[in-house]
Amino acid sequence: MRRVFLDAGYLIALLNPPDALHARALALGQRLDSSCLVSTEMVLTEVLNYFAEKGEAPRRAAGEYVRPIKDNPRVVLIPQTSFQFGQALIRYLSRLDKPWSLTDCASFLAMEAEGIREAASDDEHFQQAGFTALLRAAE
Repeated sequence: MRRVFLDAGYLIALLNPPDALHARALALGQRLDSSCLVSTEMVLTEVLNYFAEKGEAPRRAAGEYVRPIKDNPRVVLIPQTSFQFGQALIRYLSRLDKPWSLTDCASFLAMEAEGIREAASDDEHFQQAGFTALLRAAE
C-alpha cells in the first residue's frame, strides 16, 4: 500500500478555499484515497497554529478537522514526544545551512523511520531533504 506523509501546508490548503493550493490539494486528496497516510502531532500543531488568528469559524473548522484524525484507521499519527523533539533538534542543528523548521526536521525523521518517500506538500524543503513533494510534482 502506498504510504504518504501529510504536511501542514497540504492540510491548510485543504481547509482553506482561498489558498492558492486548495484545488491541487483537493485533487491530490482524491488520488490518495486508498493510501496509508502518516503525519505527526507536530504537523497538526502547525495547522492549528496557522488558523489560531483567522477568526472563530476557521479556528473551529480546523479543530473539528484535526480532532478525528487521531481515530482515522487510514492515518498513522506519530506522537510528539520529548525524544522526537530532541531528535528533531539534533537534525535542526546539524543542517544550519538549510531554512528547515523544527517541524520540518521532525517530519523528515518520521518519513525516514517509516520508509516514506512522498509527502503531500508544496514545501521545497522536502525536496531539499530528498523526498518528493507531491503538490510540487503536480505543477
